Amino acid sequence: MAEERAQWGRQIEFIFTLIGYAVGLGNVWRFPYLCFRNGGGAFLIPYVICLVFLGIPIFGLEIAFGQFGGKGPISIWKNANPIFKGIGMGGILISAIISIYYDIIIAWALYYLFASMTDKLPWEDCTDCACQLYDSQANVTNYLNSNVTNYLNSTELNCTLFTGQPRSASEIYYRDVVLSESEKLGDWGILKWDLSLCNLLSWTIVFIVLSKGIQSLGKVVYVTAIFPYVLLTILLIRGAMLEGALEGIKYYITPDLSRLTDATVWSDAAVQIFFSLSSCQGGLMAMASYNKFTNNILRDAIMIPVINCLTSFYAGFVVFSVLGYMAHERQLPVANVTQGGAGLAFIVYPEALSKMPISPLWAILFFLMLCMLGFSSQFSTAETAMTGIIDEFPRFLHSGKRRILFRVGVCISGCLLGLPMLTQGGSYLLDLIDSYILGFPTLFMGLIETVAIIWVYGEFNYSLHHNAQWSGDLKN
Repeated sequence: MAEERAQWGRQIEFIFTLIGYAVGLGNVWRFPYLCFRNGGGAFLIPYVICLVFLGIPIFGLEIAFGQFGGKGPISIWKNANPIFKGIGMGGILISAIISIYYDIIIAWALYYLFASMTDKLPWEDCTDCACQLYDSQANVTNYLNSNVTNYLNSTELNCTLFTGQPRSASEIYYRDVVLSESEKLGDWGILKWDLSLCNLLSWTIVFIVLSKGIQSLGKVVYVTAIFPYVLLTILLIRGAMLEGALEGIKYYITPDLSRLTDATVWSDAAVQIFFSLSSCQGGLMAMASYNKFTNNILRDAIMIPVINCLTSFYAGFVVFSVLGYMAHERQLPVANVTQGGAGLAFIVYPEALSKMPISPLWAILFFLMLCMLGFSSQFSTAETAMTGIIDEFPRFLHSGKRRILFRVGVCISGCLLGLPMLTQGGSYLLDLIDSYILGFPTLFMGLIETVAIIWVYGEFNYSLHHNAQWSGDLKN
């Protein structure tokens, strides 16, 4: 006989889990970069509008649907209307793919965390002609003129025949040491054994935390959801004490209202809301399915998205205070030291950390924060895929031993499927997956979910079935 469905030990565990699920690595680099690229403080206008009219309604719709049905993302759609079972499968597939490549980024962060545990950061020294030129603060024009040979020959390195582009020591370490990056997609090269071990460690941690489902996950989130805020605050205080920090913050929040006429700005805001809240990936339904039927959905649907978006805004101050310091050190505009994506976390920020006093300490804190943020989202993403399949096959997977073996199998499969992204050409594959999974597909899933619930299942039926639940919410 199938076991009774588990529930959260305390409601605060559900709240912390969803905060950890929503607040992830993207809050540290993706939102600040989008804010910088799309008009600074002006980006907050479409961002808040999308939060109010897209983010909160979809977020509330999904957790209400999951809590009412008490099923995983596949089973709940099958019960509502079998024709839309594919929506649940799509959400599970998105979560599974995200968990595979997300773990690769966590593996990078773990690698940097271990590499920082030394008396001198390994990316501090410049032993390459490219970083010697970079450190000279020469711009592209100076680089191309005839004086470049004289400069390179004045160093201890024999750079007479150097024809490459200037790069920072942190970029050289990231691309040539950590990734051993090849020149293009398809040039796979060798498998990086050190990153593979970090990937294995990451999946091992995921299995340990999820071995008992939400019973074990609900206890771990007290640390993974709260501790990153402590580290963010420590890094913000340190960053605010650096010279030039104020210029970076000014650049971050100064609005360029002319950018509001650009449709790309509004598109980026909508995608970031879906990406940041982890909407339309099946996870919100899966986590809410373990709630008590009378849980206050209205409170959660407003509170959690607002906390998540405020975290993104808060993280922007941490990042741009350091970017302002870098701009001051190199006598460059802030715009010229800012990169998006992984470059912000693994190139720009490490370069700044290497210039701080007691640099290994700050590097350890920063990469520990990245690991915490990554795991807090990864736990929920992986549990979503597991929950969806367990609920679809309750007779086979709801017994204790089979469920444990199933979770072991999922974690081993995720580890093995991530290996192509740990080759020398794997970073290109990761970027490709990131671009095609976290953009249009989530927006399309949101549209289909809304049509399926409001028009097919029926707005009247949906409201009628939730009346008792919502009434209970207001009383609570």
